[in-house]
Amino acid sequence: MLIIENIRLALTAVKSNKMRSFLTMLGIIIGISSVIAIASIGASAKGAVGKEFEAYGMNYMYIYPNWEMTQDSIEYPDLFMPEDIEALKYRFQEDILYAAPYITYNSDTRVGRNDGKLSLQGVNAGYNQFTNMILLHGRMINKSDVQGKKDRIVIEKEAALHFFNKENPVGEILSVVINGEMKDLTIIGVYEVPSSLFGGMSMSDSYSTYVPYSVLQTGDPATYYIEIYTDKKKNPDTMGTEFTNYLTRIKDKDPAFYIYDSAESQMTQINTVLGALSLAIGAIAAISLVVGGIGIMNIMLVSVTERTREIGIRKSLGARTKDILMQFLIEAMILSAIGGIIGTILGVGIAAAGMSFANIDVVIELSIILLAVGFSAIVGIFFGLYPARKAANLDPIEALRYE
Repeated sequence: MLIIENIRLALTAVKSNKMRSFLTMLGIIIGISSVIAIASIGASAKGAVGKEFEAYGMNYMYIYPNWEMTQDSIEYPDLFMPEDIEALKYRFQEDILYAAPYITYNSDTRVGRNDGKLSLQGVNAGYNQFTNMILLHGRMINKSDVQGKKDRIVIEKEAALHFFNKENPVGEILSVVINGEMKDLTIIGVYEVPSSLFGGMSMSDSYSTYVPYSVLQTGDPATYYIEIYTDKKKNPDTMGTEFTNYLTRIKDKDPAFYIYDSAESQMTQINTVLGALSLAIGAIAAISLVVGGIGIMNIMLVSVTERTREIGIRKSLGARTKDILMQFLIEAMILSAIGGIIGTILGVGIAAAGMSFANIDVVIELSIILLAVGFSAIVGIFFGLYPARKAANLDPIEALRYE
């Protein structure tokens, strides 16, 4: 019952000085809201990055020569030949779902009065099964296109609208220059990529298109990169190591001459950076909690001075030292707790509004909220302890004489 009475007295003291109490809690409110908002924004960003990588394929990787070992100078036999890729696919036929030379080329093109730039990527048959694309019209590059080196092209919807002013230009021709040779590519498909976080960040002014990789291998079948999609059930790091070890062995190279980079490792690196940034900024924001705690201590010291006679009267009526200590400690804790609740609501609101503006699903981690509120309670106890002890140790006679 005594604790309930102390809570009632503390709430009465808070209500009687509303503005002073609010200003006292302001540091706690700002600190809690900042920590929760920053942590939630960081968690939301990680979630968005994870969804992007899952959409594009967590089982994606590419293999290339170790440029540090080759010192940016690589001999022709060190490049990947078609037989190397076929040997790799045959050796790991249960693990590799897709493998092809990674070749790209840029070309200007013109249709009527419409000029534009194309980014041509050479792909193998079935590439659309592993990527985040939707075929709207026609079809994707198939095995016959690759083996016959047929002049075929699949373009994005925006390119179709730009060059032909219609969404379905299947059968139309796009003229491009590949390795100095003019080619007329027949459009066999139109695709669309769902809107995404990474897609909105693209600064390229070229339209992305796909052609048979054999069309880009004009007179030279060698390539620097191998693009691979693996079995999703297998560990990509384990498979990447096995793939590169096998290639170094059949190419008779030193260990680690060929290396790999996987989508999973890229996502891990991005999440590490985001986590470090959130932690650093959150730690800076948490400093305001300490400032808020100092504010609580300051106001509680003022409160002890103002209520010196009250303390003397309570002690003369039989209140024990620990009763006075508990009264002022509870008051400090209530100030901190109310500030923590308001800060939590404000922090969640800021995170939700920010992520809604960025069109990202907000992620609110309960552990962060509990940690922030718990820390604010500790701040209230720590900075409220000294004023409470000062009040509890007042001499009742001297307190009654205080004017």
